Amino acid sequence: MKNLIKYILIVLVFTGMVACDTLDPIEENRLEFDDVSANPDRAEGILLNAYSGLINQNTFSEGGTDDAVNNQLSNGYKRMANGQLNSQYNPASRWGSFERVFWVNKFLKIIDARETVWSRDTLTNDMFYLRLEGEALALRGLHHFYALEGHAGAGESGELLGIPYFTEFIDPDGNFNVPRLSFEASVQAIMADFDKALTLLPTDYGLSEGEVDPWYADLEGFDYVKYQVVNDNYFDLRISGRIVKALKARLALFAASPSFLDNQSYHTMAADISSDLLNDIGGVSGLDPDGVEYYTSDEDIDSNEMLWRGSLAGNSSALEQRMFPPSVNGNGEINPTQNFVDAFPMESGFPATQENGYDPQNPYENRDPRLKKYVVTNGDEFGGGFINTGVGGGRDRVDSIAQKSTTTGYYLKKLLRPDVRINNNGTAQGKRHYNVLFRYTELFLILAESANELGGPDNVVNGMSARDIIGAIRERAGIAQPDAYLASITTTEAMRDLIRNERRIELSFEGRRFWDMRRWGLFLNETAKGYFFNGDNYVELPSVEIRNYQPFATYMPIPNAETIKFSELEQNFGW
Repeated sequence: MKNLIKYILIVLVFTGMVACDTLDPIEENRLEFDDVSANPDRAEGILLNAYSGLINQNTFSEGGTDDAVNNQLSNGYKRMANGQLNSQYNPASRWGSFERVFWVNKFLKIIDARETVWSRDTLTNDMFYLRLEGEALALRGLHHFYALEGHAGAGESGELLGIPYFTEFIDPDGNFNVPRLSFEASVQAIMADFDKALTLLPTDYGLSEGEVDPWYADLEGFDYVKYQVVNDNYFDLRISGRIVKALKARLALFAASPSFLDNQSYHTMAADISSDLLNDIGGVSGLDPDGVEYYTSDEDIDSNEMLWRGSLAGNSSALEQRMFPPSVNGNGEINPTQNFVDAFPMESGFPATQENGYDPQNPYENRDPRLKKYVVTNGDEFGGGFINTGVGGGRDRVDSIAQKSTTTGYYLKKLLRPDVRINNNGTAQGKRHYNVLFRYTELFLILAESANELGGPDNVVNGMSARDIIGAIRERAGIAQPDAYLASITTTEAMRDLIRNERRIELSFEGRRFWDMRRWGLFLNETAKGYFFNGDNYVELPSVEIRNYQPFATYMPIPNAETIKFSELEQNFGW
C-alpha cells in the first residue's frame, strides 16, 4: 500500500481535467503542497482523480458468474471462474481503491489548511469549501465501500472483518501497518463519512432558491446568485446529497445480507433511505416507463432512470466492437448463458417451464419481453444483420471462430447501442455512450429486498411493499398486471427468490451479479450452459464452461503482497 502514495504527483495528466493554461512546467513535473494548495485548479485536480476511479458497469464481471461466458481466453473473470483465483491473482480486487482514498485525504488536507482561494468573494469561497469538502468525504466513503465489497470476509481467526480505514494522508515514511476493522466498524466508518458529507453537499445541483439546503441558505449574507455559481446544474454529474443517500442504502443492504451481518436494523436503514428517495419521485408510480432500456437512440439518452451516471462521451463504437456478433464485425466477447436465459419468465409471469407453456423447440416465444431486449437469440436481427447461432449460421454459429463466435448460442444486447454500425472496411458509425453508476431501478429493488426481509411480501414501508414494486417492474417489462404468479407468492422465502430473480434480470451486465451471489451466499460453481439449434432441433449444451471456485471464495482474498508487507493485515480464511 505504501507504494500507492510514495509520491503524490500533480503531473500534466491533469490538463485533461482542469484548465490547460494553469499548469506551468515545473522541474520533474512535480508540485509541492504549497504550490498545489495555492492554485484552485491544481487543488481540485486532486479531488477529480477520485472521480476517475469510479467503478461502472463495463467491468463485465458477469463472465465470472452463471450469467455469461467470456470468449477471450485471457479474460481475468474467465480465468477466475476456471479456478485461477488466489491471493496473487485476483482481477476483481478492489484494493486499488485505497489509492483514491489517499488522493482524497491529500485534498482534505488542502481543505483543512484553508489557503486555497476558490473565489475572491468570501461567501462564494465559503460555499466552495462546503461543497468540495462534502464531495471529498463522500468519495472517501465510496472508495472504502468498494474495498469493503471486494475484500470483507471471515479472517483466519474466524472473525468477520472489514478493511483498514484511512482518514488521514500518510507520508511515505508513515505507518501503513494498520489492522482491518471489524466488518461492522468498517460499515460504520463509511456511514460516518457519508453522513458528514450530507451536511455539506447540496441535495441536488441546480436547486431553485426555495429548495436550497439550510447549511447554505443559513450562511450569513446568503445570496442565491452566488449560490448558483457554486451549485448550478453545471455540476450535475458530481456526487450530490441524493447520490450519497442512495449509496447509503446500497451499503446498508450489503451489510444486512446473509454473508455478512444478516441484520434487520440494516434492512430497516436500507428500506427507510430508499423509500424516502423514491417518494421524492412519486413512489412506485415514479418508476421510469422507459427504464427497461436506458438508451437505444440519441433521443432517449437522458432517461429519468439515471440517478447517477458518467459524462456523455463522443461517438464511439468500442463497446459494440467488443460485443457485436462476428457477422456484423464484432468480437462477440460476452456470451449470455442458458442459465441466464432460463431466468426470464413466460410473458404470463410464470417461470419458463413446460407446465407453464414453455416450448423447448420454440424457446423464445411468449417469453418476458426483456429477453429479446437483453440477449441476441438465434434468428434475431441486430447490429445491421440477421444473427443465426445454429447450423448454417456461418461466422455466428456456436464455436465456429475461436474467441469470436458464441460458445453458448447467445450474444449480448444489453448496454449496446443497436444503431451503431461497424463496416466491413473497418470504419464505423459510432454513437454516444455513458457509464452508469446508479439507476433508480436498483433503488426500487433495494427497497423491495429489505421490505420483504423485514415483514414479507406485503410489508409496507413509506407507502410501498415488495409486491407493489415487483408488480410495477414486471408491468413495465411487459408482464400484464395483475400477475397471477406474483399473486401466488405469499411467503418471505418465495418473494425473496422472486426479488433475486428480478434483480438478476433488471441489473444484468451492470456489474452486480458477481457481488450479489457472494453477499447472498449462493453456490458459485453452477456450470455454464448453452442452447444450440442443430438444424432440426434445439439442444442443450450442458457444460459450456465449468466453474471452479474454492469453497471459501464467497469472501475474496486480500492481495498477498499486502499481507506480506504488513503484519497487522489479516488474510481472509483459506487464501
